[in-house]
Amino acid sequence: MGEIMVLDIIKDRRSIHSFQEKEVDMKLLNEIFTYGSYAPTHYMKEPWRIKLFQGKGKEMLIWSILNSYLRMGMLKKDQDKTMASMKSFLMAIPHHAVIYFEKENDPVRYEEEYSAVCAFIQNAQLAAWELGVGMLWTITPYMHDANFYDEIGLDIEKDKIAAVMQIGYPKKVPKSKGRTPIDHKMEIID
Repeated sequence: MGEIMVLDIIKDRRSIHSFQEKEVDMKLLNEIFTYGSYAPTHYMKEPWRIKLFQGKGKEMLIWSILNSYLRMGMLKKDQDKTMASMKSFLMAIPHHAVIYFEKENDPVRYEEEYSAVCAFIQNAQLAAWELGVGMLWTITPYMHDANFYDEIGLDIEKDKIAAVMQIGYPKKVPKSKGRTPIDHKMEIID
């Protein structure tokens, strides 16, 4: 086995949209999230929290998602076929992890916590990739729905969902889309 090159992992990681219908072992998921926890964290607060939905818990989460889409008008009640298709698609994903943190009242502290949680998510994605597991970091409208929060046991007044991660072994790995050269994004001020 060759030397692990962090820079290669950063460049090679892909967002996975198609998963094998095989659960990832809990020991491996714990290892992945443990690596994630080495993210920078202000005052060592480690604000990230995870609600991992799998097995029967996954169905509860998916109904909460579909109900939220209905409440928001993104789905119509008479769209049974669309709802069945969405449910089937989401059920085929082995694990869904709601990554959240407790809100801070101070706006600077809030941004510190949010940034730390995002670093945790990226670390977890990189560790997962190295260990053969794929992830998709999703940001969706239901993450702003108070009823959705209630249905999954969170409080929108106290908690902030940073992402819902879809997790499993990749069925298909997308090709690299490349990146814009960084000199197009950086302004140098001497």
